[in-house]
Amino acid sequence: MKVDKTESEWEEELTPEQYHVLREKGTELPFTGQYDSTFDPGSYSCAACGTKLFDSETKFDAHCGWPSFYDALPGTVELHEDDSLGAIRTEVTCVTCGGHLGHVFEGEGLGTPTDQRYCINSLSLKFKPDSI
Repeated sequence: MKVDKTESEWEEELTPEQYHVLREKGTELPFTGQYDSTFDPGSYSCAACGTKLFDSETKFDAHCGWPSFYDALPGTVELHEDDSLGAIRTEVTCVTCGGHLGHVFEGEGLGTPTDQRYCINSLSLKFKPDSI
């Protein structure tokens, strides 16, 4: 089910940093995000609406400074053309709330099962560890 909130409601619910990334399509600085070096078993959800987006099994260290995944859970993200920096990239957004998550890059010869790298801002995610 789609989440439909006003920008004022999002501003009240998110931290200023989260709001900048999720609603204004900002990017956190590389190697500063909470989950860049997290490799514990668990799942990653949208920090805005809680939709489960990625499993830790698909997370890998791409040495790029942002959490990287080789696949998203089916039906959880949408992809959009982004030419905001003068080069065409593919933006990744949450299917439920439309929040900006990051970008996906393809064909980089990463050796992953999908040959994709979902480069995601930590500020757009919440990590839930698996139960022990």
